[in-house]
Amino acid sequence: MHILEIEGVSKIYGSVKALQNVNLSVRKGEWLAIMGPSGSGKTTMMNIIGCMDKPSSGAVLLDGVDIAKESGGALTAIRRDKIGLIFQQFHLINYLTALENVMVAQYYHSMPDEEEALKALARVGLAERARHLPGQLSGGEQQRVCIARALINYPALILADEPTGNLDEVNEGVVLDIFRKLHREGSTIIVVTHDPEVAREAERVIVLEHGRVAKEVLNKK
Repeated sequence: MHILEIEGVSKIYGSVKALQNVNLSVRKGEWLAIMGPSGSGKTTMMNIIGCMDKPSSGAVLLDGVDIAKESGGALTAIRRDKIGLIFQQFHLINYLTALENVMVAQYYHSMPDEEEALKALARVGLAERARHLPGQLSGGEQQRVCIARALINYPALILADEPTGNLDEVNEGVVLDIFRKLHREGSTIIVVTHDPEVAREAERVIVLEHGRVAKEVLNKK
């Protein structure tokens, strides 16, 4: 069963064709990597899948709902309820602890639950760092807080933008281990990356060039 179906999607900004007639399906439980050079359409694709932008034409069915037809308020609700976003730049609130940063995501979804937030941090190996501020955490630890925040509302889709882009080799390995575990548990993961090592961890890789799907690769597992 497909959790995401992109059908004939194009996105035009003035004279720039960021995406051109893109078709793509993602199965539930699949790990997909999206690659491509700068200007290939990766960010535009992520923004559309993540309900942060709308296509100029085409359909984007997320869990059966065509998000291309939804309004701004509805898109916010879908992003909150269906998608766990992980960013390269972390986007943590500096004056809140790791635990409180995770609980903020709960607040926008339902009600904060400290026990559940602690469990989410424990899943990424940060239970003992729950009361630390972001400035007291390493880059790798901050990214793990972001992952815990993305997981707290049990999203249908985990969408990660260059999740290892700001990490050293050791912390990249830690984050990839978490992604491997999530995949084994049945999570659907889409990772936008420029790193071939990260892309090789996915089941399937699509390469964008000039707003089109130029290549698709199945990784042997």
